[in-house]
Amino acid sequence: MYMKHFPFSEMDLKKLSESVYVGLCLKLGTPQEVAIRREVNDTEELVDTEVNSRNPHNNITMLSGSRGEGFRFNDSDLDIMHWGNSERVVWNFSQVQFYNTSSHHVLLSDSSVSAPGFTLLWFPLHDASIFVQFCSRHIVNINGLPCVSSRKYRNAECTFKNFKTHGPCTSGRIGDTEIEHAHCLFSEFWPPIASSWVNRCHAWPSPNIVDEIIKSGCHLVAIGHKLGQHVNDEWRISFSMAEKKLVYCMNHTQFLTYGLLKLFLKEIINNGLNEEEKILCSYHIKTVVYWAIQQNTMFDWCPKNLLEGFWVCFKLLLKWIYEGICPNFFIPENNMFLNNVYGYAQEMLYTRMQSLYEMGILFLLQSPSIRPHITRVLCNPSLSTVTHESNLLSELELDLHLFNEIFLTAKSDGSDDLCQYLECIKVVEQMLCSPYSEIQILILQNLMVTFLQSSAFLIHSMQFPTSGCNREKYSSDRMLRNMLNLAAKFGCPTDLLYIAMYYYKTLRYKEALYVAEVTYEKIVHRQRRGVCPDYQLIYREVLGGQSWTFKMKHTVWKKIVLHTKITYLDELRLEQHSILQIKNAFSLFEIEPYVLIHMLEFFCCIQTDSNRALKTLDNLQLCFHAGRDPGKISWQILGICQQMAGNHRSALHSYGKSLLHASDSDPKIDSATMLRIQYLHLS
Repeated sequence: MYMKHFPFSEMDLKKLSESVYVGLCLKLGTPQEVAIRREVNDTEELVDTEVNSRNPHNNITMLSGSRGEGFRFNDSDLDIMHWGNSERVVWNFSQVQFYNTSSHHVLLSDSSVSAPGFTLLWFPLHDASIFVQFCSRHIVNINGLPCVSSRKYRNAECTFKNFKTHGPCTSGRIGDTEIEHAHCLFSEFWPPIASSWVNRCHAWPSPNIVDEIIKSGCHLVAIGHKLGQHVNDEWRISFSMAEKKLVYCMNHTQFLTYGLLKLFLKEIINNGLNEEEKILCSYHIKTVVYWAIQQNTMFDWCPKNLLEGFWVCFKLLLKWIYEGICPNFFIPENNMFLNNVYGYAQEMLYTRMQSLYEMGILFLLQSPSIRPHITRVLCNPSLSTVTHESNLLSELELDLHLFNEIFLTAKSDGSDDLCQYLECIKVVEQMLCSPYSEIQILILQNLMVTFLQSSAFLIHSMQFPTSGCNREKYSSDRMLRNMLNLAAKFGCPTDLLYIAMYYYKTLRYKEALYVAEVTYEKIVHRQRRGVCPDYQLIYREVLGGQSWTFKMKHTVWKKIVLHTKITYLDELRLEQHSILQIKNAFSLFEIEPYVLIHMLEFFCCIQTDSNRALKTLDNLQLCFHAGRDPGKISWQILGICQQMAGNHRSALHSYGKSLLHASDSDPKIDSATMLRIQYLHLS
């Protein structure tokens, strides 16, 4: 084997494997980075499930796909599954007894005329009028039975403008992110057709993981078998939740082997092909990895054997393509090649794969992501590679990764539903009383920060000004200040700026200035302590070994998130309204802390001290001339301040700079900018 497909010694192969292992860690994540991503995501989903399960009309959501598994590919979709609280699927009539049919709408699976892995869904109870009325637009009559049509269900759930149907999902772009929503149904019971999988799991996964998977049930997604008798009405059994658990229980070498196969698919097999020509997909790759791990339990999946493990998977995939059979991991009778890997396309794919097989493992040199890590060993055979994680990632880099993941997760959906926020606060408060890991506590605290801040500004917009007495006004104000103070206590230093915005909004300019100045000093102090990738030595000396909680409280800062459905500052309402008018735009924008500090200082001083206001405006302008571009919204804010100061020419220049930012990640505020420019021309 080593002579033909590995044209070097076994020792050299191990060196190559270790080099590729390190390269994949740097690209796809180290063990700690992947664990952090999963823990952050799982904790957020735990809160979401706890909140939404209390309301039968809400949906439960789960992040699936690459991001849900722990990868962070730059161009990967955001795959989200949704299912209702009140709909449940059962596999036999006896399971109906476990539900209160007055609050749950029960559907019975009938796979008697469907291909393995697919089924029809119909109403098992005669008294199903409520559910039929509830979703009558989804109903079709099959052999005298009212069944839920997958096609009608899928089309009805495609509510996003410019989104299109893609398989069982609706897909489209929001901001710079490609998103796929899969609206599905949930079954708390394991499907009988997958019972053979349980009996097959002798060594992998472990018995406790198998039990956990069985108890978690499965989903049904709205897509039929292309060759089925009822292609528009069938549903496919989905094991996304189980698959996520299987990826979680892989060791890191197995996980990176999976990642290497995904890179192989993208950068070698599918490179240069259009969408119609790409007959292999990432789900086929994932299935190969599952089978390879389960069938090779004696193989030592470790860094020095990574390329050999990849070769095991590659040969299995080659065999499947030759035979035209890709057995589903849970339902082997379901051949996932049946619809697309056959005939001429199959022959061409096999020829391509066979030519790669003949080249041996060095065909990975065709991958831009892997090539440097192979050539560094080929050019220097005596080179040794250290694979221990402590040599791959500094404490600073790991901390930055953790906080970026937490801050990304802690952004709420921008809802203006106060009751929902208050319910979230109640749930997180209860969870904070339970024993969780330090990372989970940080995530819960930052979610609490978001919920408290959003609730405070929503309550203020509803209650202020109030027609009540002074005592009521004071009581309301004290409550809101307490909420924002508690958020600042849980959060990082820049969360103080929400207090400053509240003081400004309630005309307490002196207090707003004081909080803004305190925040500015904290940011300056933080920069002196070296929380920046350029100052790793300082960071290690000052903060090395400190807890993440301490670092969050004293040294971390984040951008200020403003949701477009919540009014924080009247001066930015036009920008918020502009974003709300655009379908599928992210319902938030982020402001650099130092920009917001100078903006608030200017807003306060323009009311009381015009000379200080002009000096503050000069300080704000310096932020744009220090060799950095703070972004679209920052240019917009500079223009607003210049316009308020009467410097219309400079304001026009700043608005023009704002219009020049046209990337998908920028907030969609161009209509607001044009209105402000129009006003300047008229004045």
